[in-house]
Amino acid sequence: MRVHSHRVRYHEVDLQGYLFNARYLEIADVAMAEYFRSLGWTYQELNRAGMDPSVVSANLRFASPARFDDVLDVVARCNRVGNSSFDLEFTISSGSREIATAELAYVNVDAAQARARPIPPSVRTAMTDEQGERP
Repeated sequence: MRVHSHRVRYHEVDLQGYLFNARYLEIADVAMAEYFRSLGWTYQELNRAGMDPSVVSANLRFASPARFDDVLDVVARCNRVGNSSFDLEFTISSGSREIATAELAYVNVDAAQARARPIPPSVRTAMTDEQGERP
């Protein structure tokens, strides 16, 4: 379990005063990069290791609106690691209030070839080990 915090900024809210729905994917993207940082790789190091994740599927569920200046805690968990793909689940809350969950499926890509490639063994091992840490 990896936690990233995000304070909702003024330019991220809509006319209702709620965090605009598309921003949740931006927040999840930052949390994904921080997830890999917590496993030992900056995003640039991850790329050099042969890992370049691209989102292929996203499922968002909203429970309660986030508002300007709310501090959001984003918990990232790896739910599955395949040969070239993996799934991360993001649970977003503010204090004890559940805000949203996002389930994203990623494929490791070779951008130059525009196709999937296997997840590097060192990254796979770290992600698999992280799955075993869950209660």
